[in-house]
Amino acid sequence: MSAMQQLSSPISSSSSAFLSHSSFNSRSKNVSVPAKRIGICKCVAVPQEAQTAYTTKVSRNANMAKLQAGYLFPEIARRKAAHLLKYPDAQVISLGIGDTTEPIPEVITSAMAKRAHELSTLEGYSGYGDEQGEKALRAAICSAFYSGLTVEQDDIFVSDGAKCDISRLQVLFGANVTMAVQDPSYPAYVDSSVIMGQTGQFQKDIQKFQRIEYMKCTPENGFFPDLSSVPRTDIIFFCSPNNPTGAAATREQLTQLVKFAKNNGSIIVYDSAYAMYTSEDNPRSIYEIPGAQEVAIETSSFSKYAGFTGVRLGWTVVPKILLFSDGFPVAKDFNRIVCTSFNGASNIAQAGGLACLSPEGLKAMHDVVGFYKENTNIIMETFDSLGFKVYGGKNAPYVWVHFPGRNSWDVFSEILEKTHVVTTPGSGFGPAGDGFIRVSAFGHRKNVLEACRRFKQLYK
Repeated sequence: MSAMQQLSSPISSSSSAFLSHSSFNSRSKNVSVPAKRIGICKCVAVPQEAQTAYTTKVSRNANMAKLQAGYLFPEIARRKAAHLLKYPDAQVISLGIGDTTEPIPEVITSAMAKRAHELSTLEGYSGYGDEQGEKALRAAICSAFYSGLTVEQDDIFVSDGAKCDISRLQVLFGANVTMAVQDPSYPAYVDSSVIMGQTGQFQKDIQKFQRIEYMKCTPENGFFPDLSSVPRTDIIFFCSPNNPTGAAATREQLTQLVKFAKNNGSIIVYDSAYAMYTSEDNPRSIYEIPGAQEVAIETSSFSKYAGFTGVRLGWTVVPKILLFSDGFPVAKDFNRIVCTSFNGASNIAQAGGLACLSPEGLKAMHDVVGFYKENTNIIMETFDSLGFKVYGGKNAPYVWVHFPGRNSWDVFSEILEKTHVVTTPGSGFGPAGDGFIRVSAFGHRKNVLEACRRFKQLYK
């Protein structure tokens, strides 16, 4: 047997591991060597047992599970990001989320810069301020927006924006109130109601939550609900000029709304975040309506006037004579909510707010609003020329375009896919918004013009 044969042949463990004495004396050239059994080692991937994540014993808030998918605007951002992955070289234009694009006027930023610098000095430093806002700013808001009305400066609570105050108001009202909203309307009203536990389950067949009264606002009723068919609710959310439709309620309509609330013992939460865009003879505040201070709270913001979407500054008015059913002042409870959950708006932002309300600042804000209204006119004229029914625009920075018989998300996807322009599907604001898209006027002029050129190519 050759050495190679020996190596290739298995030798049992009982075989001699050494050559015999006689083998050493042999003159044979064939030499036997010790060998071990050679086996084959087979490597097999064995899946590890799935590891179970550690869970606490805290139950999830069941109301969060009621919410449908994601909040509207993050969902649009997600779809935009997916589109950019598909078309990495596309020049995407965003006319979807209502985010301002033009620089904050220098008269305003210089005041904020000055205040920021003062914080680096012993003389100018300040820490916590009043939770309700600096007195000078509250007085300036009262003078600029409520002159001649029944609002007093200590009715005003300065905040980090109207959206934040909507959630604080929901905490104030609690879980046991009933709610009415315009349909379509800003989704924060409904979502905050769901989170607070004011609603039942979502009904997929009609795209509505139980225990919320959806007040239908369509072209057929002039985007103002038929109040005679609306059941009584504790709270009525109402936005004018409206987001998303752009419709502004008339004085007569708001008089009807105040009377309706008073007859039912309801409280109106009036969102006037776009009041400065009103160009017709429509009220800019609910308090222009006699008796409103007894039934209404108003919330507003600097976001769309001065480009403060990132700076964050707004206010809410809660009149002292607005009372709960037991006679307790609503303002006192709201003050407690504010003091518990909020340390006051940034002192730098408040310095900017004061600058906004100076004569130069007010002019600068009107110039900013005027710029976006010019964008609105360009968008409206574009869709008008293409034969679409177009609403809004005159009193708001939004254009509400009708696509009869179409699903809003399908139209959104069609426009994004074929023009690389982001809009907002109307159904995201409520079931009555299906068949519409909202086009925002917040954009650089060149982008608005380019988007309109693409719209014309798609729908000519």
